[in-house]
Amino acid sequence: MMTRSAGVQQSLFSVTLEEVVPENHLLRKLDKVVDFSFIYDELAPHYCAVNGRASIDPVIIVKSILIAFLYGIHSERRLEQELDTNVAYRWFIGIPFGERVPDHSTLSQLRRRKYNNTDIFKTIFKQTVKLCAESGLISGRLLVTDSTHVRASASNSKKEHIEIEQQADLFLEELDKYEAQERERLGLPSIEHKHKPEKTERTKSITDPDAGWLKRPGKPEGFHYLSHQTMDAENGIIVDVEVTAANVRDNEPYLEQIESAETTLRELNIEVEAACGDAAYDTALIHKVMEERSLKFIAPKNEHTPYTKVEYTRNDFAYDKESDTFTCPAGKILSLKTLQRTKSNIYREYRTKPCDCKNCPNRSKCLAPSQKSRKIQVNIFQSIVDKHHENDGSDEYNEALKKRRLWCEATFGIQKQCHNLKGMFRRGLRAAREHCWLSACAINLKRFIKATT
Repeated sequence: MMTRSAGVQQSLFSVTLEEVVPENHLLRKLDKVVDFSFIYDELAPHYCAVNGRASIDPVIIVKSILIAFLYGIHSERRLEQELDTNVAYRWFIGIPFGERVPDHSTLSQLRRRKYNNTDIFKTIFKQTVKLCAESGLISGRLLVTDSTHVRASASNSKKEHIEIEQQADLFLEELDKYEAQERERLGLPSIEHKHKPEKTERTKSITDPDAGWLKRPGKPEGFHYLSHQTMDAENGIIVDVEVTAANVRDNEPYLEQIESAETTLRELNIEVEAACGDAAYDTALIHKVMEERSLKFIAPKNEHTPYTKVEYTRNDFAYDKESDTFTCPAGKILSLKTLQRTKSNIYREYRTKPCDCKNCPNRSKCLAPSQKSRKIQVNIFQSIVDKHHENDGSDEYNEALKKRRLWCEATFGIQKQCHNLKGMFRRGLRAAREHCWLSACAINLKRFIKATT
């Protein structure tokens, strides 16, 4: 016999939030392991202690924002609706039935104004790293790094092409130091580099000037940010997050990011042993710095095919380590003459004497018509690069790359699908960093709870 419902039950009943939230709910588990009282100390300088209207409890605000990233809620307006109707959310932020939850405009304005000059969201992220480390989920044996694009809150049609002055970055400063050392070792005259800002063309967003125009094979073209994440490969815990405009190369913030991750873990009594990235991170300077820090570095070779119109390549020249010279197929010597500098590398330049090449029978195979002598350039860090690539193809190498793909690529996919990493809510680099810290918090907390409960 068919039953027909007459409508919503109108009878009264008495119930508390504590009774209706399941014991195994994610937010219950989270509330047991995370003490959010540190938020009061962090935000105390931003509230007046003696006068003014009583504020909304800052823990309620921060917990509400965290819920948005834990459950992939895409806007403050939608978050207000969810907080109002979801009993588990009400229980977690501590607002009983009959009381109003924070208005969406309140959530938005507090993030944009009162919390804008704080590091509260970075502090929360650091707390999740500490929590995971204290539970043994971070080993430091291998850190894996990659970046993913995050759509900016900006129209792709509202843009302008401008000329900007690009300042010297960490790469250039590091290269200056190593070039000075190499010149001293070789007895070459020292050079003081004065890096003048370089003028370069950029596509700038009118609505979000901090965003960068992304134009890479296989990626959506438009204004984006890059979220650079470093994870511990033991359990996929994110230990460091950096955000840049999308037109920044992956390897540019890497050295600072690894240093930041090392510092964070060292404060937790964890020593980093090795790091791994994809081919974009296979640069000579990175190999050199990692060697100085006593870190094993694993990355696939970034193969560059040298552009040449002649038949003889560097492989046709024999190198003698003792004399530090090359010998060409005709038996002539290429000796070290000078150092050459590019934007990202320093090379030792070996050259023959012009008289040796003038009447050489192999000249057409070795030199372009405009050249007077053959030269070979060798990166000053090449021996370190070769040392790090000695284990390419080994079980350790393959396992590291496998873990990088597993944790980085899979984590990015989960964050984009479930934790708001598809696109930014707000504009500006600082807001983008806060957004990515919160997304990383959500991943860390869920992985912590899964591993420990």
